Amino acid sequence: MATETATTTSWVIDPTHSEIQFKVKHLVISTVTGSFTQYEGQVESVGEDFTDAKISFSADISSITTGNEQRDGHLKSADFFDAESFPKLTFTSTNLTKTGDDTYNLTGDLTIRGTTKPITLKVEHGGIMQDFYGQTKAGFEAVGTIKRKEFGLTWDGVTEAGGVVVSDDVKLVLNIQLTKQA
Repeated sequence: MATETATTTSWVIDPTHSEIQFKVKHLVISTVTGSFTQYEGQVESVGEDFTDAKISFSADISSITTGNEQRDGHLKSADFFDAESFPKLTFTSTNLTKTGDDTYNLTGDLTIRGTTKPITLKVEHGGIMQDFYGQTKAGFEAVGTIKRKEFGLTWDGVTEAGGVVVSDDVKLVLNIQLTKQA
């Protein structure tokens, strides 16, 4: 009886159908949303099941945008991300645990400003479909929260009334569409 060997399936992020966003409270009363416009990521799995997926991702710090050029410049400066010294943030998965029919907990190492910390994201798998060009696509949404100060983003501002300008908590929201590689 012949044994069947498992085939590795490779996927890459489709940047035209994906969004990498973060949300942070400003003055504790409103939320500012930012995103990275230049990024790449790969997923390797056995077959088309993602339960054993190995995931890697990076984003170019210089591509950060919040819709305000002055704020973007401040975020790229040494006060925050220090894009000149640390041009990329990276994520490498360490574990993907199925928590429901289409949900997972994704744990991995996030590196920002040369500091690496483990994080966990809640992931929802939207499904797999073929597009108009015959390419196989897979959709995911991942959310989680990190503490920016743990990654060296320690700049603080305080208002005259003693209020915090930028929250320590940063919500991550990633809507990812993957393209299966031939």
